[in-house]
Amino acid sequence: MPFLVAIALGLVFGLLTGGRIGNLARLRFRWPWLILAAVVVREAVLVTPLSRVDAARFGYALSLLAIVVWTVFHLERLSGIWLVTAGTALNLLVVVVNGARMPVAPESAGVLVQRGTVGPYMLMGPDTNLNMLGDWIRLYPLSTAYSPGDVLIGLGLAIVVFLAVRNPRPYRSELTPP
Repeated sequence: MPFLVAIALGLVFGLLTGGRIGNLARLRFRWPWLILAAVVVREAVLVTPLSRVDAARFGYALSLLAIVVWTVFHLERLSGIWLVTAGTALNLLVVVVNGARMPVAPESAGVLVQRGTVGPYMLMGPDTNLNMLGDWIRLYPLSTAYSPGDVLIGLGLAIVVFLAVRNPRPYRSELTPP
């Protein structure tokens, strides 16, 4: 949900500052199916009954890896995408070092307090690694906790959309003379 809000904010501020929504139609992505599949897998593992399947957490980790790879290949094409890459890479790092699970702070954990793990999430504690990169940030008025990586991803998405709406020639490579 916060990622959709970030995209919407980027769009609104882009339009308010003279951008055009048609500029988004000019965006051309390499391997659009890869990012679509990665996002679908990521969301499916988080919000469907797949979250109850222990092995699905590895699908979550692989989807993060696919998002990092896709964004790296778009660094020269989309201004601001490096923030999405950095945020996703931070999330991937903390997930990998915790056995394909994201640690969640106890005060934000809900059902994790009773179960210990749910899908790709685990209760943060002394046995989890890199807790400062886990889900502990509360964004008012949302009740869910987010990681520093999530905050970077949201900021990056807002900037990418804002710049794409504002720029009639969205690719940086087109801005440099031959």
